[in-house]
Amino acid sequence: MEGSSPAATNTVSAIRRRKRDARISLLQQQACDLLMDHPNAGLWLFGSWARGDWDAFSDVDLLAIAPSRGEANRLAEAVLEAGMADDVLALAEREWQERRTGDDPYWSAIGRDALRLSQP
Repeated sequence: MEGSSPAATNTVSAIRRRKRDARISLLQQQACDLLMDHPNAGLWLFGSWARGDWDAFSDVDLLAIAPSRGEANRLAEAVLEAGMADDVLALAEREWQERRTGDDPYWSAIGRDALRLSQP
């Protein structure tokens, strides 16, 4: 980092940012690899890792989104088998769009904070 002092790169905030960036980068690579067998599907990170307020006890929460609920369930099973996440919610694309833009505060927050790990 040009112009940054060594102390500035070793602050708790900087260390947390690097750790989060590394975790998300690994999840993105795993998502790309996994989605080769699941065309038209996507994986989204949500919860504390997506928001950036994770701690040592935080788990990895993912959404498996696919054209149908059955496809999303198969993707969620593959995610768990690969050890990518601790929790996976499976939704059809239509369900995801309805929930993330609906009135439920829980789903609105997820829709606002979720990070897409993959592109279709």
